[in-house]
Amino acid sequence: MEYMDIRFPNLGIVFAHVGRYIAVGNFEIMYYGIIIGAGFLVGLLLAQKEARRTGQNPELYMDYLLWMMIPAIVGARAYYVIFSFDYYREYPEEILNLRHGGLGIVGGVAAAIIVLVIFAKKRGQKISLMLDTMTMSLLVGQIMGRWGNFFNREAFGGYTDNFLAMQIPLGYFEQTGRIYEIKQAGLMQNLVNVSAGGEELLYIQVHPTFLYEGLWNCLILLGIFCYRKRKKFDGELACLYLMGYGVGRFFVEGLRVDQLQIGQTGIAVTQVVCLGIFFGGLAVFVRRRFFQGCSEEKTARR
Repeated sequence: MEYMDIRFPNLGIVFAHVGRYIAVGNFEIMYYGIIIGAGFLVGLLLAQKEARRTGQNPELYMDYLLWMMIPAIVGARAYYVIFSFDYYREYPEEILNLRHGGLGIVGGVAAAIIVLVIFAKKRGQKISLMLDTMTMSLLVGQIMGRWGNFFNREAFGGYTDNFLAMQIPLGYFEQTGRIYEIKQAGLMQNLVNVSAGGEELLYIQVHPTFLYEGLWNCLILLGIFCYRKRKKFDGELACLYLMGYGVGRFFVEGLRVDQLQIGQTGIAVTQVVCLGIFFGGLAVFVRRRFFQGCSEEKTARR
């Protein structure tokens, strides 16, 4: 028996068959990879449109994408592997296996920003303007990427009965060799019985934290889209992104059962990073918006 359904019982929504891949002959193309690739493409089109609006060369962003794609994926994977090293020490052959997920978006974003800084300097472009131009593209990529987690049945939280609660059959994790994840997360104590196909089956019922983050990012995207024509300085949209994403991800990460932790401290590394992201964005925003703006205004009056 296949256990391929995903349910949102309090919304009355049932996805009866959620596959993980498309088979082309004997080769399986994972939806996760398809979505990541589509995210890069949609992000590029959006960045080029924003570049035209702000008087930049749209082709510049095609070149940047070619520079950035591989380092971003490597950065995302490195972040995940480094903070899951107890597992990868035992199974080093799995380090390069991306087919089942295992990308830390924070590492990918950091790599993408580093590449952007290098690229902008080499091409004689303004770093802060390029960051602003890429902000909405980054958000769209993140929103789309979270649906890769949906197909992979990952990045969820602990038990909940809130209106967005998500149910996944326990049999799915048994069939895919991931039952240890459920036991490690302590979810075996809160299994629910669901009638499916004339049978009573056991399901985990959890926070769909990938969905929470996706919805939060949609709000940030909408806010930046509406505000972008009124920004006061180049780099402001990037600051708003850093503050918004940092605070949202901090709280969402607190709900996840697959947190990457700092050694045996029990401290979620992504929450620490997100605090740094938020306060870093806030510091630059305040300095540029208030202090530097006042200084420039006084200079102009003289």
